[in-house]
Amino acid sequence: MTYIAKPKLHHPGLPTNALGFTRRDYEGRISTLCAGCGHDSISAALIQACFELDIEPHRVAKLSGIGCSSKTPDYFLGQSHGFNSVHGRMPSVLTGANLANRELIYLGVSGDGDSASIGLGQFAHCMRRGVNMVYICENNGVYGLTKGQFSATADKGSKAKGGAVNTDSPIDLVSLALLMGASFVARSFSGDKKQLVPLIKAAIAHRGSAVLDVISPCVTFNNHAGSTKSFDFVRDHNEAVNKLDFVPAKKEITVDYEPGTSEVVRQHDGSFIKLAKLHPDYDPSNRVAALTYLQEREAAGEVVTGLLYIDPDTQDLHEHLGTVDAPLNRMTEDDLCPGVDMLETINAEYR
Repeated sequence: MTYIAKPKLHHPGLPTNALGFTRRDYEGRISTLCAGCGHDSISAALIQACFELDIEPHRVAKLSGIGCSSKTPDYFLGQSHGFNSVHGRMPSVLTGANLANRELIYLGVSGDGDSASIGLGQFAHCMRRGVNMVYICENNGVYGLTKGQFSATADKGSKAKGGAVNTDSPIDLVSLALLMGASFVARSFSGDKKQLVPLIKAAIAHRGSAVLDVISPCVTFNNHAGSTKSFDFVRDHNEAVNKLDFVPAKKEITVDYEPGTSEVVRQHDGSFIKLAKLHPDYDPSNRVAALTYLQEREAAGEVVTGLLYIDPDTQDLHEHLGTVDAPLNRMTEDDLCPGVDMLETINAEYR
């Protein structure tokens, strides 16, 4: 696969943050995702958030699993640490890295297939353990790398391009995060940068498991069974020397609406999604009330966005385990293996 690097030259008039970095310093490689993909809007929001927070890129560790969403860490913070793990296992790899070096800022990027299917157990245990991280799920309701099948977050009754109707109940990751003990839970829309950037900044500043479920439309799957213009039909009826895909450019979907109101957003395929922002007087510190509110709005056919829950007095995994302040990866063998006498003292505590 060929990667196209962005030019290193910066315009001298670009604004800088307190560290002297421009927004360009927080970018990565050129995206290979479909034009108009909501995931690229999320990457842009992450770039903007880190720029505004004056974060040194080398202090960030970004980890992902498998899927369109898990490709995106290559498109932001090119000077930070990065690791692309196996399908659904990002939370375990991130937990291990966090235990080894607690001084880094951990960004976990996943998708609805990566998190709500094969990685559902990983997601749940990461929440209950309070791993200090920002868990971003780029949620489009389909398996984007395998031609748009329903994912586990697809709404019951929704239709695929081929006309199939989803008969399975959806997994709501924000409700699950609340049930599993996450201390920061939010949902946003990839096209609402005014809401998304502050939520990312708040999640980064939070100590503990911060979950941000971002509705991110997939723009590619407009070719459906029965169409003579579909890629499959042309391949089946064409004598070609190779197989090429052409993805038409689509315009990015954006919204701008006030708190306490709802907005119906038309998708590229003609379908609609109804978004609702929380009221200014909504109390995000009541976990039970948040769950109730989500259920009520879901019954009304709305997708609630905003900060749904936060616990400002939470502890993270290191505090739960009582680890030392120094990062484990910087400790010497004498520190990590204090000897037989200390081992006997530790064992005596469990007798």
